[in-house]
Amino acid sequence: MTEPSPAIVLIGHGMVGQRYLEALAERGATATHRITVLCEEPRPAYDRVHLTSYFSGSTAEDLSLTPAGFMERNGISLHLDDPAEHIDRAARTVTSRSGRVFPYDVLVLATGSYPFVPPVPGKDAPGCFVYRTIEDLLAIEEYAKGRTAGAVVGGGLLGLEAAGALQGLGLATRVVEFAPRLMPVQVDEGGGAALLRTIESMGLTVHTGVGTQEVVTGEDGRVSGMRLSDGSVVDTELVVFSAGVRPRDQLARAAGLEVGERGGIAVDARCRTSDPYVYAVGECALAVDGRVYGLVAPGYEMAETAAEDLLGREKEFTGADLSTKLKLLGVDVASFGDAHGRAPGSLDVVWSDSRTGVYKKLVVSPDGVLLGGVLVGDADAYGLLRPLTGSVPPVAPEQLVLPAGVGAPVALGPSALPDDAVICSCHNVTKKAITACSTLPEVKKCTKAGTGCGSCVKVIGQLLPAPAEKGLCGCFPHTRAELYEIVRTRRLTSYEQVLDGHGRPEARGGDGCEVCKPAVGSVIASLAATLGASGYVLDGEQAALQDTNDHFLANLQRNGSYSVVPRIPGGEITPDKLIVIGEVARDFGLYTKITGGQRIDLFGASVDQLPRIWARLVDAGFESGHAYGKALRTVKSCVGQTWCRYGVQDSVRMAIDLELRYRGLRAPHKLKSAVSGCARECAEAQSKDFGVIATASGWNLYVGGNGGATPRHADLLAQDLSDAELVRLIDRFLMFYIRTADRLERTSTWLERLEGGLDHLRDVVVHDSLGLCAELESLMADHVAHYRDEWAETLQDPERLSRFVSFVNAPGAPDPTVKFVPERDQVKPDLAVLTIGGAVR
Repeated sequence: MTEPSPAIVLIGHGMVGQRYLEALAERGATATHRITVLCEEPRPAYDRVHLTSYFSGSTAEDLSLTPAGFMERNGISLHLDDPAEHIDRAARTVTSRSGRVFPYDVLVLATGSYPFVPPVPGKDAPGCFVYRTIEDLLAIEEYAKGRTAGAVVGGGLLGLEAAGALQGLGLATRVVEFAPRLMPVQVDEGGGAALLRTIESMGLTVHTGVGTQEVVTGEDGRVSGMRLSDGSVVDTELVVFSAGVRPRDQLARAAGLEVGERGGIAVDARCRTSDPYVYAVGECALAVDGRVYGLVAPGYEMAETAAEDLLGREKEFTGADLSTKLKLLGVDVASFGDAHGRAPGSLDVVWSDSRTGVYKKLVVSPDGVLLGGVLVGDADAYGLLRPLTGSVPPVAPEQLVLPAGVGAPVALGPSALPDDAVICSCHNVTKKAITACSTLPEVKKCTKAGTGCGSCVKVIGQLLPAPAEKGLCGCFPHTRAELYEIVRTRRLTSYEQVLDGHGRPEARGGDGCEVCKPAVGSVIASLAATLGASGYVLDGEQAALQDTNDHFLANLQRNGSYSVVPRIPGGEITPDKLIVIGEVARDFGLYTKITGGQRIDLFGASVDQLPRIWARLVDAGFESGHAYGKALRTVKSCVGQTWCRYGVQDSVRMAIDLELRYRGLRAPHKLKSAVSGCARECAEAQSKDFGVIATASGWNLYVGGNGGATPRHADLLAQDLSDAELVRLIDRFLMFYIRTADRLERTSTWLERLEGGLDHLRDVVVHDSLGLCAELESLMADHVAHYRDEWAETLQDPERLSRFVSFVNAPGAPDPTVKFVPERDQVKPDLAVLTIGGAVR
């Protein structure tokens, strides 16, 4: 009779539990063992590190850490919403809440931790929450509807994340921290001060050095305020407790396993408990060095240690690096090594700029060894500094904290790190392991580096060799031009089809990157009419591919407000339309500016105002000016022969015809044009992507100009063209550019890069040397025939309109961080100025 396979029961399916399962699968143990997982939550393991991203649009599926089919492929039995309730060590069984009994040969406890809630009166009142699971977030989101004020107890990592979430839900938010500074574990006094100034400038109220004595409730029993240890009472309708965590060791205690005096299941260097058949990993375990580790990286290392020991291999966990880098409320914060300078004789090297909110401190020994550091406001150097900890840096420490342009230049990069330097602390991946790969997707697939907190991705990219081929990015071996042909000929209408069918093998099935997603999205949008796809850029999958400005069909400005730019073809506008623009600007309090592109820009709109503004503009006959997209912006014009005594053609009519023909045309980069009515060139046509100048016999067409940071005079492509000939050549030129240009490549750069330059371009679009002209004209005809105004489409669809809110749970509530002050009878952004002791810096 065949012996049954040894049984492993894993209690807990969080991030560390999933990593343990992956470690078993990678080592072949899933083929030799029967594995059962008991999970308390109703969903498989998900990314708690990025939990707050749920409020910025990530779904539970986006946060999932369990690859599709992983459990089935490895024969793992996962029981959701059925936690373990009793361990019988003598019988080696686990009983779950449902009453099922699971025998084990090996038991692994990955029960994690639970939020600590201070024992204050009112802590259980309706309106009090913790911030730990997706279910917690859903409950907070629901309760926040219709409420205006919230408070977070705890100013550590998770507390500030929670504060950002409450502010994002439209609540006026305050943070209460018992310690004298924010993030007291990670940053020192100087770093805490820099972080405090920056966070307060974002509109949050912070109380440090005080505790919560009571949660005050109203007559209905719900939260109405908080009483602090300094005697003050603050108004709040919602309280989130984020005052630290405690190891979940109750099951282990009840089973008689050894636990620490302050909690945590005691384990040895191989993560074995006092029972040789039971392991404990992650936040529930008290490591051999006497610590309970609350970070994910040590938990992953413990999971791998337990998996190795199960198979009889040598690996020990005796402690871990507590370095961390994260972005809190948009502020970079990092600490590593001996951040507080506790080593005897340690010295500090500090750079502090209160004006910009940047604080950098390195701790060094008397003989120059880098011991640790704190970075606030600018943590770009973290990926380099952390691996150098414990060694003497190759340059003076002050050069490592000074910003660019201050002091001597530093020629130091990741290549200076030794091969054994740990680049990814989440998965303990060294520089040597990373440099054995050739692309970022390969690194992620083979080593998992870059798949944890993500702070190492920049350094990984600097360590990898430049790709030999001219692929668009690490996800695609093809250039943008090649992808255009693939999409066109194969009639692909989704990014997923393009990536899974034509991406690099290691990238297929993944999420792509920030380089290829908008590039492929633009290609699909430019071909939408020909492919029969939706041309609306925010439909379905297309919405996730767009650049920042496209998300709300408006340009994001520096203070978080948006601009509104209606199309004014050729710069011609009627008095009635001009009045409408003035009335809209007046009624919504918008800053008004006439631009060099002969348009009127309206600045200072909030997200929720955009549909109301555009409803009035569309009713008056305006369309989107596409100032937010990589598309045609404007076609400028002079007044031409209609009014000017020097004009020889009707430049205004031609400019209007061209702008209406090419409006909404998505391209690798923005497109600008102009039409001048005579050789005096008042419209500056020769500084445009395509410019037209009137002659006595017709029109001259210039292409490849640029008036931006790198000016380029346009080249004459053809002359003395009739109206029809001019339009036909521009059709061909634009579609050939869209077909062959690289991502974010202006026509000026493209023309100079194009093999054969202007002569080749003329051969292709004028003389049809490649036989493409009929096809190019057909593609443009499809675009013209299927053009629809994006804002008019949006206003007709309630589902599309639902995205235009500052706060998901408080529609119509203004963003309190977007403020204005008067200037010259208009408004301008009220940008926060950092102060110290009342002095502006």
